[in-house]
Amino acid sequence: MNLENNISKKGYTKISSNGKGKPFFTVIGAGPGDSELITLKAIKALSKADVVLYDALVNPELLEYATKAEHIFVGKRKGCYAYQQEQINELIVTRARTHGHVVRLKGGDPFVFGRGAEEMEHAANYGIQTAMIPGISSCISVPAAQNIPVTKRNSAESFWVITGTTKEHKLSQDVHLAAKSSATVVILMGMSKLPEIVALFKKEGKSETPVAIIQNGTRKDEKIGIGTIDTIVDVVQEEKLANPAIIIIGEVVNHRAFTQKVVLGNINELSLEV
Repeated sequence: MNLENNISKKGYTKISSNGKGKPFFTVIGAGPGDSELITLKAIKALSKADVVLYDALVNPELLEYATKAEHIFVGKRKGCYAYQQEQINELIVTRARTHGHVVRLKGGDPFVFGRGAEEMEHAANYGIQTAMIPGISSCISVPAAQNIPVTKRNSAESFWVITGTTKEHKLSQDVHLAAKSSATVVILMGMSKLPEIVALFKKEGKSETPVAIIQNGTRKDEKIGIGTIDTIVDVVQEEKLANPAIIIIGEVVNHRAFTQKVVLGNINELSLEV
């Protein structure tokens, strides 16, 4: 089933690729970084885009699928915003009205700390029809690409996914709760709060709990540091780890060392050519 028919069956206006269709807004998850970890549906939507607004965590190779579109970078790099959120919202509405189909391309999954829902609401408030194409979330796929599961029998029955830094630039209170549980804890955007996070887990008597920090997950320049709550701050300094990175805390981290005995590497090192 092609994209146009699929959207039509859901009651949406047929997507135009020439800027003459009705205003339409699609939020797309670009996946964790590897350009091959994006869905077919997302690629089809990009090929029909008239405008693509993309973030810093999006692999630029994905823009090659949007050959007919205007490409506008709206992300944040080194703490500097290309556009503030209010300006992005304005771009969504104005470009949809003047060009037609606007795609908002976001790293990971747009509904996991991606503000995708907020942007869809904004477009809808201006009478613009919206659609969402999920992406492979980095909170699961980045650890998985390093052979770290977020759940494993006899190790973790559940997992938390938490933003490390709230909009008030403080450590999320949910981290306090997560530190008390036996679940795997995955923290996004938490590198600046790492000393606070470590202190919380130490307070709960978890100094020996394994920790992995993965920077630029699934990309060619990926880096990883493995340690424990007691040692991870030193590991970060030794390995020169920084944002964008994901913190994984829990016994599941040990699975990586076990599988390395029989697994040659991660998926990026394997040839999948037939």
